[in-house]
Amino acid sequence: MASKLSKTMPFNSSATLFFIACLFLAINYIRQLHNEFQKATYPESFRIPGWFDVVAPYIRDEKINIGLVNIDGVHVDNIDLELKRRANMVKVHFNPVVDYIRWKDFFPVWINEKYPSKCPEIQMPRFEDYHELDVILARVPCSRDDEGRDVLRLQVNLVVANLLVRSRRKNNSSVFAVFTGSCTPMWEIFRCDDLLWHEGNYWVYKPELTRLQQKVLMPVGTCQLAPAILEQGQKIWRKYNNTSQSHTLPQPREAYVTVLHSSENYVCGAIALAQSIMQTNTTKDLVLLADVDSISQYSLEGLREAGWKIKPIRRIRSSHSERHAYNEYNYSKLRIWQLKNYDKVMFIDSDLIVLKNIDKFFNYPQLSAVRNHEHIFNSGLMLIEPSTCTFKTLMKKRFAVASYNGGDQGFLNEIFPWWHLLPAKLNQFKYFDDINDQLHEIPHDMYAVHYFGIKPWTCYQDYDCNWDRLKNQIYASDMAHEKWWNVYKDMPKKLKKYCSLTSEMDARIQMNRAKAKNATFIDGHWKIKVKDPRRLSILSIS
Repeated sequence: MASKLSKTMPFNSSATLFFIACLFLAINYIRQLHNEFQKATYPESFRIPGWFDVVAPYIRDEKINIGLVNIDGVHVDNIDLELKRRANMVKVHFNPVVDYIRWKDFFPVWINEKYPSKCPEIQMPRFEDYHELDVILARVPCSRDDEGRDVLRLQVNLVVANLLVRSRRKNNSSVFAVFTGSCTPMWEIFRCDDLLWHEGNYWVYKPELTRLQQKVLMPVGTCQLAPAILEQGQKIWRKYNNTSQSHTLPQPREAYVTVLHSSENYVCGAIALAQSIMQTNTTKDLVLLADVDSISQYSLEGLREAGWKIKPIRRIRSSHSERHAYNEYNYSKLRIWQLKNYDKVMFIDSDLIVLKNIDKFFNYPQLSAVRNHEHIFNSGLMLIEPSTCTFKTLMKKRFAVASYNGGDQGFLNEIFPWWHLLPAKLNQFKYFDDINDQLHEIPHDMYAVHYFGIKPWTCYQDYDCNWDRLKNQIYASDMAHEKWWNVYKDMPKKLKKYCSLTSEMDARIQMNRAKAKNATFIDGHWKIKVKDPRRLSILSIS
């Protein structure tokens, strides 16, 4: 039968191929018409985007749970039907921060650290309503402040961060933050290391939840001191997560770091700093970044002997400083972000000494520091998290972003407008602007002293030579001076030679003493009979 039928109705291969080609063209034409309809009906940003294909392979469930933050009803309606078919979407409800609350309310000029204070409220969602989210899709509001200090922008970023660390995913699958809009998320919260994908107005982050958790446990600003709150928050978090769902890291790699560049004027200070840290029985590494063109082998030997692990660097010129200014190469400090062998480092300028163990403050996240004034932090001691991409970003921005003082402190305060407050006694300034304070004493319970003005090792041991210059008396304190020299006295003898008194130092001190005597300064330090044993070598030579 088949053979007879084939004879009467022969197979026409050309006609069949022609029919298939026409069918294919018709289907393709219909698809094009559908795409044109999609383009006309839905805005480009809200058709199924590329970010969905990025996160989908990480999520094991058939449907992806997406929380929508700061995306209004019109935008929700315009989201592509295909995306709605493949995902469960829920709008996250929270009240936007009221207009009368300003950034300065979260970063006040001063707070009383001895007594609890409160920050203005930034409302968060009812987190128990949004437990099993895989993705948080958020529209970042553009900052209303040229410096990026905008409270609504901060609120949206914190809402996303809190939702991520509180989400209880099935099978412990990954969670993602997807930001959309013309304005970028806050990199102080969402690290460039966690950026998984970026195209156009979309940023996809796969955050390291332990680091993110540290940030959401911190107070919203410097209106509140963190230690007690951080400890309390960690207890609440452990209870909330029932331990089994907590996110843990291996034992963190942490270090104290300082930088020497441009000259050897601070070699003695760096040696004293290392010795002071070691005297507190620290468990952390000590790393010193040394400019290879400025620090001699002789000095490097002393620094190693003092306890520093030396890492050679090339200095970086400060983009906005004047030539030959004191801070011309202060941007060399940015190289601390290149210490990628460590999870966290605490940078300390070499004109500080540490008096009590401060290892516990490594619990803070980046960037944590002590207030300098108003909303500005002091970069003489700060906790940071090394990152190659952060370093590259800083290097790119150093030309475009201005520095109020031409140095690293002004630059970093523009780059990190949202930061965390360390206790003032962790970086106790040797600074006294109260005219009624004649003694210039420092607190007994401080952790570290920052020696503003003329440095102790360039004075006699007998008293603080800042007293001998009227404009420097705001930096004078015999009590603080003595504490530095106590560290020196406990040094091994072989290290003390790096803190020798030079003839130039001696001449400068003698000149200022003579001027103080002629002016009959009432503090009377110019009357003190000098017994500093370091003078003996100078007198013997002369």
